[in-house]
Amino acid sequence: MISAASQHELHEFIRHLLSAVAGAALYTVNHPQVNRLAEAAHSSLARALAERPDIALLSVDGELIIDAEPQPFSLVLDRFVQVLREHGIGHLRFLAGVPRSEVDQLIAGLARQTAAEQLVSSEHIRLGQVELPGEGSEAGSLGSAGAGSAGTLKDLPPAELARMEEIYEAVKRKERLKPSGIAAVVADLVEAFQREGAPLLLLAALREKDEYTFTHAANVCILTIVQAQTLGISGQALHDIGIAAILHDVGKMFVPEEILCKPDSLTDDEFTRMKQHPLLGARYLMESPGVPRLASIVAFEHHLRFDRSGYPSVSADWQQHVASQMTAIADCFDAMRTRRPYQPPRELKDIASALVKGSGTEFNPVLVRNMLMILSKLNRI
Repeated sequence: MISAASQHELHEFIRHLLSAVAGAALYTVNHPQVNRLAEAAHSSLARALAERPDIALLSVDGELIIDAEPQPFSLVLDRFVQVLREHGIGHLRFLAGVPRSEVDQLIAGLARQTAAEQLVSSEHIRLGQVELPGEGSEAGSLGSAGAGSAGTLKDLPPAELARMEEIYEAVKRKERLKPSGIAAVVADLVEAFQREGAPLLLLAALREKDEYTFTHAANVCILTIVQAQTLGISGQALHDIGIAAILHDVGKMFVPEEILCKPDSLTDDEFTRMKQHPLLGARYLMESPGVPRLASIVAFEHHLRFDRSGYPSVSADWQQHVASQMTAIADCFDAMRTRRPYQPPRELKDIASALVKGSGTEFNPVLVRNMLMILSKLNRI
């Protein structure tokens, strides 16, 4: 998570950068005023990167996200997002040690009223697009293979499932979490993604009834990290999102097992108890030393829904974190593709249709399109 000081310097960098771009468009990149603003922008960026190897910026649905943290609205940041959109840029990554010449190159590129392909990455400033499918490439382009077919799934490595079981059983015993163990699971999963080349093939098939909670947690972690990577999130921010996704349902360990495992519909009283798990999980994680703050946020918000009509109840101006939004999509996807006592596994095309149906109400529509893009690249899951 970016520090307040680094965030301030990055906002200053954006302010100076926009002024320099405006000046370069009006005059030339060699104008003295542009040179002064470029130097100020470079200095602010260097200070923002002083204690970090990199900083990732992401533009999603008109919102600027820095290292997975949505930024509060401001006219400057809103204009920055517009400029990025005009040039087809969805995400930027700044690496420590960026020289002034690369900042000048970025200013010159943004000042030109040109197509996105004329803006290229440099050694320390990486540019990318968040490629989302068009209107005609949603559920109809997806295969109809059975989503719950165990024959198409590789088993998650047994060691990872064992770690997941250990984490959740420790919570059930009300023991203190060991953040290092959770971080190791996420690190191993990210490494496995890079090794396999097809991360969704790592989704674990449910083998035993009592494995559901921690197998589901592992799968939600995988699905959430895949979404985040596709959006250009990397490094520590990606690991924090993975940890938050693994722990999103930790509050269920404080719900009676007879409610969790009930094969029939829950009574009103039982559902009221079940709806307490986001608050219970968030409270537990806030009191767990070494656990990223993002984990308690995601635990609290993952049933909130995009339109805030879910639970827990929040104020009308509450802004759901993008990590919670990705986790909600992953949570829904894995629940639908898993065979349970009360439901058979659903086919991939049906899951895609359900995501589309919930777009704009239950789920962030931009993130739904991103998930559909991921799914459309698969023949089978």
